[in-house]
Amino acid sequence: MEHVLRQTLIALALAERMGLDETDRAAVYYSSLLVNVGCHTDAHEQAKWFGDDIALKSGKYDHEIGTLREVAAGLRLIGAGNPPLQRIRVGLEFAVSGAREISAMISHHAQLAQVFAQRLSLPASVINALGACYEQWDGRGTPGDLAGEQIPIEARIVQIAEFIEVALRTGGLAAATEMANRRGGKQFDPALSRLICTAGEHISSGLDTVHTWDSVIESEPALAVVLSPEQFDSTLVAIADFVDLKSPYTLGHSRAVAELASNAGERLGVPSDDVRSLFRAGLISGFGRLGISNAIWDKAGPLGMGEWERVRMHPYLTERMLARSDVLAPLGRVAAQFRERMDGSGYPRGLAGSAISTHARILAAADSYQAMCEPRPHRSAMTPELAAQNLRAETAAGRFDPDAVEAVLGAAGHRTRRRIEGPAGLTAREIEVLRLVARGLSNKQIADELVISKKTVGNHVEHVYTKIDANSRAAAGLFAMQNGLLPE
Repeated sequence: MEHVLRQTLIALALAERMGLDETDRAAVYYSSLLVNVGCHTDAHEQAKWFGDDIALKSGKYDHEIGTLREVAAGLRLIGAGNPPLQRIRVGLEFAVSGAREISAMISHHAQLAQVFAQRLSLPASVINALGACYEQWDGRGTPGDLAGEQIPIEARIVQIAEFIEVALRTGGLAAATEMANRRGGKQFDPALSRLICTAGEHISSGLDTVHTWDSVIESEPALAVVLSPEQFDSTLVAIADFVDLKSPYTLGHSRAVAELASNAGERLGVPSDDVRSLFRAGLISGFGRLGISNAIWDKAGPLGMGEWERVRMHPYLTERMLARSDVLAPLGRVAAQFRERMDGSGYPRGLAGSAISTHARILAAADSYQAMCEPRPHRSAMTPELAAQNLRAETAAGRFDPDAVEAVLGAAGHRTRRRIEGPAGLTAREIEVLRLVARGLSNKQIADELVISKKTVGNHVEHVYTKIDANSRAAAGLFAMQNGLLPE
């Protein structure tokens, strides 16, 4: 917890010691906050090969990067959570195609972090640093294009700060100094390693006593950036898109829920400020999904009791994520209730009736309707007509607010389907293939779905990736959302 916040304070202390000016320190600041923002974007693939993607990430700092111990630790997790025979099958599949898929993941993380920074209109120095934060001083990093002083100083600082934070927290200053000394000249810039060894006590001073959130906010090196309401909304849309990348089953879900909820609010005659709040609450409602493993979200079979208990936590996690921001906390309180039900059967708190806010009732109806119209691991997408029928049946059973449901269904009924113009020169067939690739289907599954040969699918996928300048499912999913191709 608070790993990124603490590593940012360490990175800023290093930047100051290195004599970086305010502009360069600002690049360090934002690069540190965003360095791992893409790590959940292939959680679907991580869960497919290793079981619990969150458990997989927890072992990142246990072994030196690229060592046999690191490789062995990863191999031991292949097929985790499955019966023995299933683990063997997953292992064989991994040997055929999984290893190549996994080896490209870190590069994809860096590329998507750069895309995210661009969407936030951050300066080129931040974007360049994010692309190089997984490089190593000895040239054995990822993607392995840079070495030594070719790596931007901001990236070198962020990388060592990330690992030193973990060492400080788990082993104290002695462990951090030992790591810096051992990895200096290999993974880390030797000058930064020496700085940790000689000034580590100063650099880490106060980390365990300061209020980390406030300290990070107050430490922004450049003048504070103030967003207009429109820029604030655009920023939330960018974050929501990246959260939705966690699973191919939720691509574009948050955007669609936000639009449905705000349109429904207008139909109910709520004030314009409340309509905007509904839109924003819809965008942030899925943030807590990041705290739940894709071994649960993407499971095709029924969930066990323990798995359901974890699912019930995600609205609460959303609320806690946003609680320390005066601007976002009220939205978090609405989103914390969007899985509550009028009869008390919802979660996480089992609220009922008037205890559920009007905004949350609208959001609940919008989320439920939109989810039914999207595919899930255990079922295909429902038609809008069937989704509306099911939602009305749930309302008749006392679980949803009737006015909120009718407003949402009215908004859905008046939404016109966007005409596909073929972004990036995609043909109609390539758009179909892109949607299925983004949903996580294999070439064979796409071939079965479209009744074409696997070889033809492979050609389509190659053309699609070339046209949209992508090389991963997550990047394809992001392109599809940004261009209105998902949800359909």
